[in-house]
Amino acid sequence: MTTLSVLVVDDSAFMRLALRRIIEAEGDLRVVGEAANGAVALEQVERLSPDIVAMDIEMPGMDGLEATRRIMARPLPPAVVMVSHHTTEGSAMALASMEAGAADWVSKDTDLGGVDLGHLDRELRARLRHWGHAHRAARPTLLPVAPVLEARRDAARPEVVAIGASTGGPEALAALLAAAGPLAVPVVVAQHMPARMAMDLARALALRSGVDVVVAESGAPLRAGVVHVIPGAQDGALLRGAEGYALRLAPHAHAAHPSVDVLFSSVAMAARGAIGVVLTGMGQDGTQGALAMARRGFALFAQAPESCVVPGMPGAVLAAVPGVESAAPDALGERLRALLA
Repeated sequence: MTTLSVLVVDDSAFMRLALRRIIEAEGDLRVVGEAANGAVALEQVERLSPDIVAMDIEMPGMDGLEATRRIMARPLPPAVVMVSHHTTEGSAMALASMEAGAADWVSKDTDLGGVDLGHLDRELRARLRHWGHAHRAARPTLLPVAPVLEARRDAARPEVVAIGASTGGPEALAALLAAAGPLAVPVVVAQHMPARMAMDLARALALRSGVDVVVAESGAPLRAGVVHVIPGAQDGALLRGAEGYALRLAPHAHAAHPSVDVLFSSVAMAARGAIGVVLTGMGQDGTQGALAMARRGFALFAQAPESCVVPGMPGAVLAAVPGVESAAPDALGERLRALLA
């Protein structure tokens, strides 16, 4: 059995002890260190190289958000899962955590207030386990060969753009959408996030990009010029009907959802022509779907690894699929705008 290493960061000695007992309850997760603030956490990450950091937000000195930003600036950083009173699903602080580079979060609170150790016991280990394995799977990748979009003239003109992102995704999405502007086709985004976060993400992306961004609804027609964000903790599959394209949404409680592979694979089956874009993220979600799109002759872009918070997802696509174009998010947005003008 693979044992994943965890660093616990919380200013409460009681919470550090409680989290240690919860995390180590099933034997495959081991707490290798503790820290009472962000500055100590940075030292511990440097010394211990954990797979995952369970991070509080509000702490004396350096808080969890700043510590997360600095951790994610390291080469091949550990996954950071926020465990805080402030990261209730749908909160502004949860969105700030995602923008800082957190892969996921779990709230300490019940709906009525107060620490809910039972909720942590049910939720925390599964999320730490998922992101720890995603961190272990990360590998440095090579840059791709020369672009092949111009050679794919047998594919139909793109009718939809599908974008996948995870850790660091909000920043990359905002840069890409601002550079692309309103496109002549619908755009669908699968950004890993828990439930009830999509509305806050859509508002933030619309404000920063100037593009119309909405939360996708199951069965509703996808509109050209609009970015449709798949709700958190759901998967979205593309459907083609007499009136155009729509999404079929289905709940899914797994950590890495909305799934990029589910979206891309459905695009490969349903669309006559499409473009797939894989942005920053930990793990390899999107690689199998990108291969399915490539078999249809659809164009594929991947964020340049050196511009990623975590290069796992685009790096895996670049390693597996020949001829994928690679650039920073703003350059990818300009490329989309030129292709779909």
